[in-house]
Amino acid sequence: MDANNLKILKYSLDHDEIGGLCNFDYEENCPSCCDIYKSYLELYKQIVSNKCIDIGEDMNVPDDFTQAEMITGMWWRHLVSGGVAGAVSRTFTAPLDRLKVFLQVYGNQHSNITTCFKSMLKEGGKRGMWRGNGINVLKIAPESAFKFMAYEQAKRLIRGSRTKDLTIFERFMAGSLAGGFSQSLIYPLEVLKTRLALRKSNQYNGIFDCIQKMYYREGIRSFYRGYVPNLLGILPYAGIDLAVYETLKNNYIASHNNGEKPGMPLLLACGTVSSTCGQVCSYPLALVRTRLQAPYLEGPDTRTMMSVFREIWVKEGIVGLYRGITPNFMKVAPAVSISYVVYERCREALGVTMS
Repeated sequence: MDANNLKILKYSLDHDEIGGLCNFDYEENCPSCCDIYKSYLELYKQIVSNKCIDIGEDMNVPDDFTQAEMITGMWWRHLVSGGVAGAVSRTFTAPLDRLKVFLQVYGNQHSNITTCFKSMLKEGGKRGMWRGNGINVLKIAPESAFKFMAYEQAKRLIRGSRTKDLTIFERFMAGSLAGGFSQSLIYPLEVLKTRLALRKSNQYNGIFDCIQKMYYREGIRSFYRGYVPNLLGILPYAGIDLAVYETLKNNYIASHNNGEKPGMPLLLACGTVSSTCGQVCSYPLALVRTRLQAPYLEGPDTRTMMSVFREIWVKEGIVGLYRGITPNFMKVAPAVSISYVVYERCREALGVTMS
């Protein structure tokens, strides 16, 4: 449920739709259940109208800004608000993110999530649950800026002299190019985040100490370990998310000749299915990427994407390719909620008007 997956409420709901949930007259004597439902819908519509809601997954296609937002300069305020919201939400959900990384790398050594969590807590204490979060927060700003800049340029090149909006495929291509460009520039920070999240007590004295030890022990190539599966992961995540959502929604519209718009339950289902499909299909690549980023302690590191994938498949089977996906899903709800609240406060402080 990142910014691109929260597109399910771009259709406004009127009183008839809300009133249809019960047998009472909405205008005169609708009970409290409908009032609560209406408040929920208003809140949810505000969430999907926001830009840059961040939950720590950066493979999605960037949001579009309106021409008015570009001219008035509101776009950079959206980015700043989204960056602050992302930093806060990532900090609050950092233990779940670190748990995910541990399960991806050392999941075969633990029988379940609980034992892995207890092992992490025993080794590093409560503060240790936030290892790697500092670099995870620091990379928000450069990645958002690079992705936004590349996305705008890619859209301009694809659109050419046309004035009409981009198609879903063209938007996907622009987003994939932007994601690949931004990831290429900030990828060493991704590797550092994994190394710091997996580190044991007193292994590194901070970010710069980690950089020095990686460089002198493993060389400059260590900062791009897992780059290929990371780049490949952008395509299925963004592409499947957009394609599944649009396909499900359009099939519903095509099957109803009266031009009926999809209702709330169907739109929620479309968004949920598309988001889940995108994450499920790209997750094995994310896991292989994390395994490659992790330190290799058995001599020279000659691992490749295919060798790691083959090793996981032979030793652990298909289950091994999805280790850590449970805490990955668990962090979505709190991350979105925290992002929204913080984003709203920053937006108000910066004087951002919603389009």
